[in-house]
Amino acid sequence: MTSIRLWDLPLRAFHWLLVVAVCGSLISIKLGGDWMVWHERFGLATVGLLGFRLTWGFIGSTYARFSVFVPGPRALKSYIQGQWQGIGHNPLGALSVLAMIGLFGFQAVTGLFANDEVSFNGPLYPLISSDLSDTLSGWHRRSEWYLYGLIVLHIGAVMFYTLARKNNLIKPMVTGKVSTSDHRGKSAEGGGIGAFVLALCLSAVLVAFASGELIPPPPAPEAAPQDLGW
Repeated sequence: MTSIRLWDLPLRAFHWLLVVAVCGSLISIKLGGDWMVWHERFGLATVGLLGFRLTWGFIGSTYARFSVFVPGPRALKSYIQGQWQGIGHNPLGALSVLAMIGLFGFQAVTGLFANDEVSFNGPLYPLISSDLSDTLSGWHRRSEWYLYGLIVLHIGAVMFYTLARKNNLIKPMVTGKVSTSDHRGKSAEGGGIGAFVLALCLSAVLVAFASGELIPPPPAPEAAPQDLGW
């Protein structure tokens, strides 16, 4: 058995920070009231984290890149037949990752334009009509149940591989290393400090736009004409 570097530190930080952001979003929406401010903050954090992950999927280290772990038809067929061998996400796990990124992204983006029909509006609410905001708000609420289902499936799959298959998927996401007997397995390369800074900057720009800070303020209303009694 050889120990290799599988998940780099930025990817592991993204994973656990996303857990915190999603849990915070779900808890704050249930509490409602003044907690809606925190719901928005957790939503913006999710936007930033997903923006980072998408960038890292192209410039990160080996096993974080979409070009390495996104499966093709041949890999899926090999996995279904029990013949797949590899390091990192298996084909089914890779599809799960893509599904979670897509659904979390959908939730976060629709939330930016949503409203609660009482007093809370998403930070980008002024950019669209109230009717479109109501539509996106409905999608945002209904897709919450799909989010729960995907989270349960993800946790169930991790526990199944950890307990039944004796393949601990949690430890590598903490330590970044995995033991393998596959002689083709090589430690992850790339994803250096320059790539990290670039991904972080792009993520910060995305959060700045999503927060509504870049939206110009509405023009001041014209002053009412004064009645001079003439």
